[in-house]
Amino acid sequence: MNIEKVGYSPEEAAAAAGLGRTLIFLAMRDGKLKAHKLGRRTVITADDLKAFLQALPEREAA
Repeated sequence: MNIEKVGYSPEEAAAAAGLGRTLIFLAMRDGKLKAHKLGRRTVITADDLKAFLQALPEREAA
């Protein structure tokens, strides 16, 4: 049984996005990446992670 993950810890979100953990926490702090709390646990939804990545500026051609 293969269950699609819909929520990530900050560490899992960093790994899924190919980014560093510190960058994920900075983006959450700056309000660029939505995160939800359940008790002490921080959860980033897959949709919020995708929206964050899609909102990043495009790289300009050299």
